[in-house]
Amino acid sequence: MTHLPHPTAARPFARTRPFARAATVAACLFWCALPGRAEPQASQPGVELRYDFTSRPATDAIAVQARPGNDVPLYDAATGYGFVGATGALPARPVHTASIRRTAAGYVVTEPALDPNAGTDHYNNFGMAFRIKAGPGAFAIRVKTTSDAADTTVAVTGMQASRLSQPVFWDAAGRLPNKTMAVAQGRDWTYRYVNGRGAIDIEIEPKKAGVPVGLSEIVLSPIPPQARPAGVLPAIYTLGDSTVKSYTFDEAPMSGWGQVIGRLFDSTRVRVVNYSMGGRSFRSAYAEGRLNDLLLTGYAGDVVMIQFGHNDESLDETRRFGRGATEAMYEEMIREVYVPAIRARGMVPVFVTPMSRVNGAQKPGQPYVDSFDKRRFPDLMRKLGAELDVPVVDLNARSVEYYNATGQQAITAMVMSIEAGETPGKTNDGSYANGHPANKIDGTHFKETLAKQYARMVVTELARLAGDGNPGDPVAGRMVAQLRPEVRRAIAVNDWSPVYPEIAADITDGDGAYYRNQIEKLLQLGALHKDAQGRFHPEAPMRTSEFREALAMLMRLPAGLLSAYADGPLSREVMGAILDDAYHATFAAKPAYMTDYNGKTLLPGSPGYDPNLDTGARGAMYYPLVRWTQLVDTGDAAPVYADKLRDAYELGLIRSEAGIARGRMVNGRLLEPRAGVTRVKAAKVLYFMWVLAQAPKEENQRR
Repeated sequence: MTHLPHPTAARPFARTRPFARAATVAACLFWCALPGRAEPQASQPGVELRYDFTSRPATDAIAVQARPGNDVPLYDAATGYGFVGATGALPARPVHTASIRRTAAGYVVTEPALDPNAGTDHYNNFGMAFRIKAGPGAFAIRVKTTSDAADTTVAVTGMQASRLSQPVFWDAAGRLPNKTMAVAQGRDWTYRYVNGRGAIDIEIEPKKAGVPVGLSEIVLSPIPPQARPAGVLPAIYTLGDSTVKSYTFDEAPMSGWGQVIGRLFDSTRVRVVNYSMGGRSFRSAYAEGRLNDLLLTGYAGDVVMIQFGHNDESLDETRRFGRGATEAMYEEMIREVYVPAIRARGMVPVFVTPMSRVNGAQKPGQPYVDSFDKRRFPDLMRKLGAELDVPVVDLNARSVEYYNATGQQAITAMVMSIEAGETPGKTNDGSYANGHPANKIDGTHFKETLAKQYARMVVTELARLAGDGNPGDPVAGRMVAQLRPEVRRAIAVNDWSPVYPEIAADITDGDGAYYRNQIEKLLQLGALHKDAQGRFHPEAPMRTSEFREALAMLMRLPAGLLSAYADGPLSREVMGAILDDAYHATFAAKPAYMTDYNGKTLLPGSPGYDPNLDTGARGAMYYPLVRWTQLVDTGDAAPVYADKLRDAYELGLIRSEAGIARGRMVNGRLLEPRAGVTRVKAAKVLYFMWVLAQAPKEENQRR
């Protein structure tokens, strides 16, 4: 790289390094021959550009000077730079040009008042924006301002500087730190940025009214694509919203397909890295720097699988840092931002159409239809995939087919239909332990059992793309070759039992599917088992010995701790006593599920807040809503179990199973101490205890 001088600057070649001299000559041969002798532009490979806004510009920089008839140098495509009146963000943000003035230190602007929306994600303190013609590619950007960072915000083409300047993790478990933070020191700002558009905007915005802010210098240095080092596996990056996200145990049982799809790929051939997060859209994932960090982290040849659409439906498309998009904005983000930026890094885009939302109030027998009936983003993604030669995995179409083939009863059980006692996890509005705080069946989000099915659909679609045509899609073909051999066989013969042996034959439809998620997880963990015919027998009585052994394994209890409970059909009072012993053997203090999330509400901006989740009963409680003394049948408990049963109930380990319902935050008043426990109800309790024993911030798909 070299600094390229302004065409009128005298700078002898004898003072340049040999590499710099060659780059300068090559660049000059390019731009000097253009009509109007245009300035060098950042799209030229290997050329570092320096723009000087001071009254005494450096000799190795382009002097930014007003042109005849203008007080400030407005953007001119021929020269490739200048100030603009609106940024290239979506939506475009108005800025000022008429009030810009030149000083010895550079071009400055003073805003007499700040936007009253300051402090929100929808504000505009105006300021100035300087545009530089630059093709798709990555750049190290250095900006020197006339004002201190305490008074100034510097952003690049609509990105959210406040997010970029803070240490963040892109995932819930804290495994993916932002490696491309913006750094401000005094009057010097540095960015690393991947551009997809034909120009880059440097935005200077005041933080205080009446304080001049402005530009002294901008330097753009190209960053070449990263060749993969020897010994580093190629990667598949997944980038999407809450339906692709990797969740932690404190959010159990919620899951995303990006969290579980790695299980289908051969880990000796490819890495699967999930950059997805709840509440994200094409716009917000770009603005916060998520896409940018992924592209600067990945290597040439890596695949980027993109699924956005649910949050793009939000009706906040006019907001500066909103999530929503019109169809025109959605198309522009794909066509002019994402695809060219990905390809400029030598990486490979793959589209995944967003699955249809499940109607939580769907009636039995009523057919499922595509939920994208207003802004038809899946149709648009299919169209753009064909136009831009990007493979399209049509998860939207496959999801609707799967819902109708599986049926309302089973599908409802697989989405976030939460009842009391199902999970100690939490949402924005507090604990799930007494049922869903939104008092509804959330059909946008889903449990791991459905996440696995979406992952199956994704790889099956890749195989279809790889096989269609003559030959099939080469990108899809390469990805299919990276699947585990048994997954490729499962696709070929449509038999997934070797891949998902935890799916029992009698839990996939009808009443047996009600606790499918819990049963599959316990079978996967080896805590419970199927019979020789692959059946779980959900309504059969649970044996005390089987329950003791499963609980001991899940909570890693000392051998023999629960051996005092004789074998036989398990009753609820015995189960309560066993749970109480297991709890006190595991916890010296109450776990975070009972304390940190009990009755708490996460507000926007709080760590862990997911703007895509429904709001409902603020500060939902973990502990049973019905007190022990309000239960009507506690006197039925045998005296030998009564104290432990009460303690287990007050700790929320055992709850009433009478009068509860999916999608409702309600408790019953019957404890039924002497009633028998079925295998399916035991699975519900065992899953609850397994989650309770896990570290809240570990990813919840862990085996």
